[in-house]
Amino acid sequence: MDSQTLKNIIEAALLAAGEPLNVETLINLFPEHEQPPREEVRAALKVLSEEYEGRGIEIKETGSGFRVQTRSELSEWVSRLWEERPPRYSRALLETLALIAYRQPITRGEIEEVRGVSVSTNIMKTLLEREWVRVLGHRDVPGKPAMYGTTRKFLDYFNLKNLNELPTLAEIRDIDSINAELLFEEPKGSDAELGDLNATLSDEFGGDDELADEEEAVGPPVHLTDRDLPV
Repeated sequence: MDSQTLKNIIEAALLAAGEPLNVETLINLFPEHEQPPREEVRAALKVLSEEYEGRGIEIKETGSGFRVQTRSELSEWVSRLWEERPPRYSRALLETLALIAYRQPITRGEIEEVRGVSVSTNIMKTLLEREWVRVLGHRDVPGKPAMYGTTRKFLDYFNLKNLNELPTLAEIRDIDSINAELLFEEPKGSDAELGDLNATLSDEFGGDDELADEEEAVGPPVHLTDRDLPV
């Protein structure tokens, strides 16, 4: 098979899939006797990525594989395709997710110790239902508390190939700025999926005040330092 045909097949598959595809999945698109080597598939992906330079779409490698997506800098215009914007994520949820991402594996009690307030059950339920976090195991202490970590879907949603791409402490901006950006970020998926996500988030969050009311102070907050986040 010539390289142009291989590239066209891969491009068509990425556009049709609506989700990231890894190299193994792309190879399995072909009959066993026609399967291209991994090196040729990766070379075709590289050529496609170069061809998309300067255009409105790009090939992005995330935790689950490769996908074709619109460039993030164009979200201000693309987001107007949807009448309803995604609801604002609460500061409490973002802080909880950030702690799990940077300090995993981490227990709910350890999150509460850092934040200085109890973690809302709705926040943990939402993160688990979104499949952004999962239970990695249980810490060997009395009570056997669950230890949480992030998932491939977390990497996919936030356009990360792996956890090493998380911003360092020096690069982290104010969480309100991140929250403002998330207002324009549309999840990848069908219109029906977008509608379901908007409805579900609205039902579960209800607004920052509602979530804040569910948290109770458990002690003075522990401020993050260079020891808490990578530099």
